[in-house]
Order: sequence, then structure tokens, then C-alpha cells
Amino acid sequence: MGALLPWRPFRDLERIARRLESPFRFFEEFEDSHEEEFVPAIESFVKDGNLLIRADVPGMDPKDIDVSILGNVMTIKGERRSEHEVKKEDYLRREVSYGAFERRMTLPEGCAADKVKATFRNGVLEITLPLPKETVAQKVPIEEKAEKTIEVAKK
Repeated sequence: MGALLPWRPFRDLERIARRLESPFRFFEEFEDSHEEEFVPAIESFVKDGNLLIRADVPGMDPKDIDVSILGNVMTIKGERRSEHEVKKEDYLRREVSYGAFERRMTLPEGCAADKVKATFRNGVLEITLPLPKETVAQKVPIEEKAEKTIEVAKK
């Protein structure tokens, strides 16, 4: 199963163009396929009236990450740097990505930007935003109606 990557609309066209350059580049494509830009995986959910956002940033130092809020848009940006100086031809396999990243997320209206808390533990950045009561989802009951049955009279 392949890795989940952010959608880039022209990625497939770029790969096709590289393959058309030379018929022998097809095999090189598999070797370089994991050298994608670093984009941290993010999950967000509501818990106890707070919006929790978690970003996986393994191997990073919290000093290399910046979280900012402008209006109702939160931006997480930083750079994951390679600590070892290894030549490309010396790698046997490379699946770890490095580089600068920037992720933006639209926040619900009414989030209090001054009450945001960010913590970092074990390579996971966790951001907690208190939500206004009107933005917290409420359960809507579903009514169940019985189907009508039609009796057919026999003669």
C-alpha cells in the first residue's frame, strides 16, 4: 500500500513527462519515488469542547516549528533538516524526506486565538483551541417511521 501524500494535481503529469524522456528511466522512477518533499501528516478532531490538531513531525526540534494564526487561518511551518552528510550515491535506500513545509488550516469562526496552546512530545505537535459553544456539534435525533403495509384481500 502506497504512502498517503498531499494532492498535487500535476504530479502524475510530471511523472509521465519524465518517463517519456527516455524509455530506460522507467526503472529509475522507482528508486527516486520516495524522495518527496516533507509534509507532516495532520489529524484534527473535537474533544471536550476543544479543537485538537496533531501534526507528526518526527526528528524535528520544536524550535524549528512555527505556529501562527491570522484571522481564521492557522499556519504550521518549519523545516526538517538532514543531520548527516551522505552523498546521494552512497544511499542504499532512502524513504525519509527533508525540507521546508507549510500547512494551513481554516479554523471555525469564533476560535479564541489568544487561548491557543501548543505542546510537543515524542515528535508530535499538538495544538489545542477552545471552541465556542455554538460551533460544537450537536447530535440530531433521527425519527424512524414504519413502512406502510397493504393487505390484499383474497377472493
